[in-house]
Amino acid sequence: QVQLVESGGGLVQAGGSLRLSCAASGSIFSIKAMGWYRQAPGKQRELVATITSGEPTKYADSVKGRFTISRDNAKNTSYLQMNSLKPEDTAVYICNIVDGWRVVWGQGTQVTVSS
Repeated sequence: QVQLVESGGGLVQAGGSLRLSCAASGSIFSIKAMGWYRQAPGKQRELVATITSGEPTKYADSVKGRFTISRDNAKNTSYLQMNSLKPEDTAVYICNIVDGWRVVWGQGTQVTVSS
């Protein structure tokens, strides 16, 4: 079994920054991709960014130029650096991994951006 633990969420003023972390542990096979999604109240879950072995990173248009996804393979951890945060970035941020044949999701961490 694989577990994901997110950290780094919180309350920040508009224009501020946060760095989210997603650490994978357990019976990891081979992580091909790591991603971050978000879900705001009353809205569907949406892709924020993904990083996949051998492929370019992908970002939602709404976060391009402000967010950066990265990964530390030795630590099985992904990071989401979020700069120039806006109130519309407020959501629960959820990470996932593609490990071999399975997709594993974290529980999510709340990010609240005040105006």
